[in-house]
Amino acid sequence: MTTGGRGGHNGPGLFSPGNIGALTLANRLVRSATWEGMAATDGGATKPLAAFYRTLAAGGAGLIVSGFASVSAEGKAFPGALEINGGGDLDGLRRLTDGVHAEGGRIVLQLSHGGGQCRTALCGLRPAAPSEIAARQYPELPRALTGDEIAGLVESFAAAADRAQKVGFDGVQLQAAHGYLISQFLSPHTNLRQDRYGGDAEGRSRFLLEILKAIRTRVGANYPLLAKLNLSDNLPGGLTVEEGISVAQSLDSRGIDAIEVTAGTPASGGLGPIRPVPEGGEAYNRPLAEALRGRVRTPLILVGGIRSRAMAEEIIEAESAAFVALSRPFICQPDLVRRWVNGKDPVSACSSCTACFKAALKGEISCLRSV
Repeated sequence: MTTGGRGGHNGPGLFSPGNIGALTLANRLVRSATWEGMAATDGGATKPLAAFYRTLAAGGAGLIVSGFASVSAEGKAFPGALEINGGGDLDGLRRLTDGVHAEGGRIVLQLSHGGGQCRTALCGLRPAAPSEIAARQYPELPRALTGDEIAGLVESFAAAADRAQKVGFDGVQLQAAHGYLISQFLSPHTNLRQDRYGGDAEGRSRFLLEILKAIRTRVGANYPLLAKLNLSDNLPGGLTVEEGISVAQSLDSRGIDAIEVTAGTPASGGLGPIRPVPEGGEAYNRPLAEALRGRVRTPLILVGGIRSRAMAEEIIEAESAAFVALSRPFICQPDLVRRWVNGKDPVSACSSCTACFKAALKGEISCLRSV
């Protein structure tokens, strides 16, 4: 359990090794998941995508979290997103992990399902969600999942984790944030079910906890398993901070190896998961991590608007979190960690403009401002 508070300077250093379960990382900097748009039409890992991750590993991040990888074709939320549902090219994923490891890097695969945030045109079927309701974050009206379908999805997550382990990923991360399917189950805003998967916070957590148990059964107790978790939906009628902390405690008691602390959904407006970072607004999820630390034993990873080495060092030294995660800065500067180690570019060149996602729509994410 971490100790210390804001402003303390007794914790570890930003460039010191850290552990996530059985995995030892070279430093406390994590590349957080993002959509790259570089997978094949069938969700396979292409050679350019593998090269992209190898470049990230060479840049020095202690851990890379892959972009969204759907556990089923029906859960694909973005064009050019990875799939790991049994029908894809596992050789491409092996090539990807081999490249990262050749540079001394470590990588975990983010397992997800878009649920109601999918589109029929992309996933091939009417999107499915916990409840058949119109929500601001949904592009279409989804249908409600049946109990049998929920059980099938639990198995899909477990089978995907098993495949990830076999092709060399150093662990997996469950995407339980930002309004995707697991997050939809957790939130009273999108989960109006009256069966065992709805109702109170315990019922709404059941899907996530069943996935965790099923994965552990497949991959064993020592394979690193992380979760990216909303501590708040930042949305009226959505998941509250106290409910988010309760979910985190349930994960902690069941052996999760790390929790990446985040917040917001596409319906959260200016408090969504992808924000511009105004002057003085770095690390906007830090208060959430500080509310959670001390209430769980598992290491916390803090993501959200971290742009400077000074802020990253402060978070680690104050033990607000055990690790800090950045996403868009690594699109702008894949070698950002090496730069910081060498005393260069104390503030990332990333302006948080999100123009990089326009490039992802064309099949190769990049920082358009740096061209």
